[in-house]
Amino acid sequence: MRGKIEEGIVIVFACFSFLSLKFVIQLFPKKEGEEEMEACQLPSSEQAQPELCQLLKESKVIVVVGLSPKPHRASHQVAKYLQEQGYKIVPVYPREEKILGEKVYRSLEEIDFPVDIVDIFRKSEDTPPVVEKAVKVPGVKCIFLQEGIENEESRRIAQEAGKAFYQDRCLMVDHIRCKREGLL
Repeated sequence: MRGKIEEGIVIVFACFSFLSLKFVIQLFPKKEGEEEMEACQLPSSEQAQPELCQLLKESKVIVVVGLSPKPHRASHQVAKYLQEQGYKIVPVYPREEKILGEKVYRSLEEIDFPVDIVDIFRKSEDTPPVVEKAVKVPGVKCIFLQEGIENEESRRIAQEAGKAFYQDRCLMVDHIRCKREGLL
């Protein structure tokens, strides 16, 4: 019974987060010429991947490359959710001093402390040089390309460096799935 209640709470939270995103988009509509970025799809009946759940369970620090300060952007919503779940978020963005209350780094090369996951919000074709830098970040175990982002060269770079690699997935949705299945 308790598991069903917790699962219901997680689903209600996911729906609330999705509805909050729709409200935020209405408050902060995109500007003329600004690229539209959709938030991740809500969790489906797809099962969680146990190895990814274990990684999320062991991780504490997540670098988010391309973390936008704009609340209507997917990168902002995903990072905010992960921060609310207790992860330390490390924004990498070319402008801003702070995003989500955290110091912003201009590049991955500036990060000189251990991290667990590098989550990348960049166009697919722009990811290989980012992944080349990401695999050199101290302590990194996993390179994650967000939903809608796929690049086989990036996969090769990460795997040759011995890092776990996921692409075309949403870290927020995977976290919700892992919680729903009691794997976190």
